[in-house]
Amino acid sequence: MQLLSTDKKNAVLESMINLIEERRKEIIAANKKDLDTFDRDDQALYDRLVVNDTKVDDMKRAVQEVKNQEDPVGNEISNITLDSGLKIINKTDPFGTILIIYESRPDVTIEAAVLAFKANNKILLKGGKEAFHSNEELVKCWHMALEQNGLAKDWIKMLVMNRQETQSFLMKPTEKLDLIVPRGGERLIDFVKQYAKCAVLISGRGNNFMYVSKNADWTKTVKVLINAKTDKISGCNALDKVLIDDNLPDFNTKVKDLAKTLDSAGVETLVDGKVAEVLANHQKLENESTWYEEFLAMKILITSVNSQEEAHQMINTYSGKHSSVILTENETEAKRFMEEIDSAAVYHNASTRFTDGGQMGVGAELAISTDKLHHRGPLGLKQLVTNKYYVYGDAHIRE
Repeated sequence: MQLLSTDKKNAVLESMINLIEERRKEIIAANKKDLDTFDRDDQALYDRLVVNDTKVDDMKRAVQEVKNQEDPVGNEISNITLDSGLKIINKTDPFGTILIIYESRPDVTIEAAVLAFKANNKILLKGGKEAFHSNEELVKCWHMALEQNGLAKDWIKMLVMNRQETQSFLMKPTEKLDLIVPRGGERLIDFVKQYAKCAVLISGRGNNFMYVSKNADWTKTVKVLINAKTDKISGCNALDKVLIDDNLPDFNTKVKDLAKTLDSAGVETLVDGKVAEVLANHQKLENESTWYEEFLAMKILITSVNSQEEAHQMINTYSGKHSSVILTENETEAKRFMEEIDSAAVYHNASTRFTDGGQMGVGAELAISTDKLHHRGPLGLKQLVTNKYYVYGDAHIRE
């Protein structure tokens, strides 16, 4: 693959910023076509689909932020010379070609492509049919930006395939694939893992947990819980499950207080354990499989636990390994929670809504990885490279 200079890549991104502004009306009009044919029964998916002036401004900002970041390619990781005189340099290197499969969110068409391109990767964009017109217009902008700077359009491609065609492509790619990122729910992830013939990086699924310790500050707890649950229900960093230690002082009173607050916010509350005894008028948990479910809705499941150990066991069993939070004023409890919970991001007295590239100082993100290889958490520009060893000798042989 051709290695582009930083100046060339940044020139393409500058062109893209200008084109997004010039074609603002066309982008929003294309999005309206998608919105007009979308079934609003799935509010979370609808929210992700909307492109308005604010979203267009966000797209421009994302491209500008990546343009301003240091080029991640060709940076030295290590440089050593052995006693034999053999010189070994380890440098960052592009992956090659990345395929991202996602639904609904047209802004992914901007963020995924700008990150992949600045990291010198080609990218194949497989968006959902519900965002076809939006994605088509945005990819048209990318192609114009590439051509304005003398580059081929194949750096950024939009794939239009149904499920069967996608399956065939995964099994027998018609071009080189180095990495696949399925950004969505369990069905999509399982589908890609079943058929892909190259590395798959898992991302996008939430099902996030909160543990309320007996040493929690209740005012902080309610503030953080409501934000994590209601700020953006379509986000993979939204809160789904709450485990309240039944040793919490005034347990019954506080549980009732929380239920009133959630009811006022329009959140449907499912209950289990001692919480179900206190909130007898709320819907009880009927199926254990609900613990594995990511809601993406104004819905929450609350139960009681008798100890921090029980909370840890439940979270590590049921969560999506995305984001988990402990509410406590005890630093020792918090440290233990953050070390023992198997999640990409662990929080102490803070909302899970911060698991986001921009909020974590990473900038634009390709996805939130819940994999342990090669990176966990927000996949920003610096995470879209691999490495390569450069070995320099002078007739060196191994004896």
